[in-house]
Amino acid sequence: MIKKGIILAGGYGTRLGPLTKGVNKQLLPLYDKPLIYYPLSVLMLAGIKNILIITNKGEKYNFIKLFGDVSQLGIKISFLEQDRPRGLPDAFIVGKNFIGKDDVVLILGDNFFYGQGFTNRLKTALNKNKGATIFTYIVNNPSDYGILEIDDKNKIKRIVEKPSKPKSNLAITGLYFFNHKVVNFAKTLKPSKRNELEIVDLLNIYLQNKSLKSEFMGRGSAWLDTGNATNLFNASQYIAAIEERQGLKIACIEEISYQNKWISKKQILKRINFYGKCDYSNYLKKII
Repeated sequence: MIKKGIILAGGYGTRLGPLTKGVNKQLLPLYDKPLIYYPLSVLMLAGIKNILIITNKGEKYNFIKLFGDVSQLGIKISFLEQDRPRGLPDAFIVGKNFIGKDDVVLILGDNFFYGQGFTNRLKTALNKNKGATIFTYIVNNPSDYGILEIDDKNKIKRIVEKPSKPKSNLAITGLYFFNHKVVNFAKTLKPSKRNELEIVDLLNIYLQNKSLKSEFMGRGSAWLDTGNATNLFNASQYIAAIEERQGLKIACIEEISYQNKWISKKQILKRINFYGKCDYSNYLKKII
C-alpha cells in the first residue's frame, strides 16, 4: 500500500491573474477553505499520512503559516521548493529523497475531487497498484486535456495530449499513483517543445511496460478544474451548495484525521484555538 503523497503546489497561476500576483494559487479560497485543503484531504482519505508539498521558491513559509502545527492533524508535512516550474514529472526529481524506495501518489494542488464511493475507490487502487494508475473522467471538451484511448477490451491503447481530433472523451485527471521506479523514469525524460517534462511521456513509459492501469470516475463523482477565475468560482458554488444542503463540510482535514483515529478531541480543541472564531471552528465543535 502506498504511504507517501506529493502535492504539486508550484506554478505561476497566470490564468488566475491578477489574483496570483501576490499569492500562490493553492492558497486562494475555494469557497470556505484554502484550495490546497482539497487535494490534501484526498491524500488523507486514502490513508496517507506522510506528505510532501512542492512550492515555488520563497513560498513554503506561507504554507507553514497556513497549517500551523501539523502534529495536531496527525500527519507529517514536509516542504521543498522549485526555482521554476519544469513540468509535473519534475516533482519526482525534486522529491527523490522523500520518495526513496517507496511508491508514491502525486496530486495536483489545484484539483478538486468529490463523490460517493470515491474514498473506497482510492484505497482499492492504492492496494492494487503495481506500476502506475491514473484516474479518468468524462469531459465534453477533450481537446483541452490529456485523453485516454482504449480498445474494445477496455485496455489502454494510447494517451494523447490535447488532441485536435479526439477519439475519446476520457480525460486524465490530476491524480496519479506510481511505484518506486518513477524517479528513475522521470530522470530519463527530455523536455518538450514547451521546455517542460510532460506527464504523458512518463505515463507512456509505464504503458510500454504494460504496467499502466486506469480507474474510471463515474457519474456519481466530480472532478473540477480551478485553473481560471470562472472555474474557481463555479467550483466554489458547487461546494457551497453541497455543504449548505447537508450541513457537512467537504475537505475538513481535522474531521478526516479524527475519523481515521489519528487525532483525539484534544487536538481538535487545539485546532479550534488555532483558527479562532469562525464558521470552520464552529463546525469542528460539532464534530466533538
